[in-house]
Amino acid sequence: MKQLGQLFANNKNWASAIEEEHPGFFQSLVSQQSPEYLWIGCSDSRVPANEIVGLQPGELFVHRNVANIIVHSDLNALSVLQYAVDVLRIKHVIVCGHYGCGGIIAAMENKRHGLIDNWLCHIKDIYECHESRINKLESEDERTDLLCELNVIEQVNNIAQTTIIRDAWLRGQKLVIHGWIYSIHNGLLKDLDISIDAV
Repeated sequence: MKQLGQLFANNKNWASAIEEEHPGFFQSLVSQQSPEYLWIGCSDSRVPANEIVGLQPGELFVHRNVANIIVHSDLNALSVLQYAVDVLRIKHVIVCGHYGCGGIIAAMENKRHGLIDNWLCHIKDIYECHESRINKLESEDERTDLLCELNVIEQVNNIAQTTIIRDAWLRGQKLVIHGWIYSIHNGLLKDLDISIDAV
């Protein structure tokens, strides 16, 4: 007997609905993958990348991790970035955080969480750089929301400093990095007004 049978049933219904709406859809996916966008987002299950921006499978290349962090020592994230830039020739990298991020909240807490603390130290560094600005805000939600935004901005800058992006720009590849944030409360994206391209 199959485990998690409901998920397989859901999958069958989903595939049937897609094929009915777009006959030959899956066959066309087999032949190529040519997205214009790389989405770097949080692993949070409430933030479904494709659905948020209304794109179909094949239209958005996705990398997700806790708190949408990109650091120069993460070979997984850098491998995704390199494949997206060098092979898929994407035109836009979108870093999308979300308000109420559990990783951000955990980084702000003054307690131990185990192994993940090693990952969250990157957010703690951002918090320390902006501590006075963050702590001026009255509510915990406001402080958390600001750090969620600042984290996205930091990750956009981190990506722009990678050799992958710099090499792409040197060879004239058109590529822009964007910073966005998503609200689980209303399902809407907010542009954080940070976009970086070759200068």
